[in-house]
Amino acid sequence: MPKIAVLQMTSGIDPEANFFAIEGAAEEAAAAGAQMLFTPEMSILLDRDRKRAAEWIDPRMAGEIAEKLTNTAMETGVDIALGSMAVPAAGGKWANRSCYFRSDGDGAVAPVIYDKMHMFDVDLASGESWRESNAYAAGEVAVTVPATPLGTLGLAICYDLRFPALFEELGRRRCDAIAVPAAFTLPTGRAHWHVMLRARAIEASAFVIAAAQVGTHEDRRETYGHSLVVDPWGEVLLDMGGEGPGLAFCDIDLVRIEDVRRQLPSLANKRDVPRSPAP
Repeated sequence: MPKIAVLQMTSGIDPEANFFAIEGAAEEAAAAGAQMLFTPEMSILLDRDRKRAAEWIDPRMAGEIAEKLTNTAMETGVDIALGSMAVPAAGGKWANRSCYFRSDGDGAVAPVIYDKMHMFDVDLASGESWRESNAYAAGEVAVTVPATPLGTLGLAICYDLRFPALFEELGRRRCDAIAVPAAFTLPTGRAHWHVMLRARAIEASAFVIAAAQVGTHEDRRETYGHSLVVDPWGEVLLDMGGEGPGLAFCDIDLVRIEDVRRQLPSLANKRDVPRSPAP
């Protein structure tokens, strides 16, 4: 039964400090016998001041951080599912990129990457306004990581959670687990975080692992926390709460996947719904 580690963070504006937090968590995870470490969205740098953030987001930094995380995974023997970090993309924009670093590589194998597909462009009743698409380019394809300690792992990021078509595709690919790292706002977290993660786990008949940012950050944003692990039946196995950062562990019973899919074979019974002709 694989053991995973989930890192809840209050990431700030110093990439080195954030990396050291992840490195320390990987070492602690290894000591506890965990095979995988999951981190939140924007683990390496969380800064809404885009001018200040731009000083750090360049190919050199991205390459250095990736190399350090590769080495950390190999040295600790723990696979690292980095929730995401900002990296340069085409057209002068950035990409919000998840990376999966294997512990059994030789350092020459590039991590599996996924770029967030859905941009958080919203105006909330709380007065918060976000325009992710002003700085970030959307990803184009769904991505899965084969042969992880949990089996096939699907990748998603934060706002992707609200778009069932992505999770339908990950279900079609028979993912055993789906990572949903996030930096949810307080209003949306309180309203929707738990119910949507449980729904996505049920729909995909898969485990959902959602490492989250929490608390008040250096850029003054506030995030919801409550990193979760949800099983394929929708039961919450781990909830890290909203009080602060930390590292928690969860044993994953992979037999549960087939038990649920045998009882409720919704993936096998699924049919494509034809579109009605336009009026």
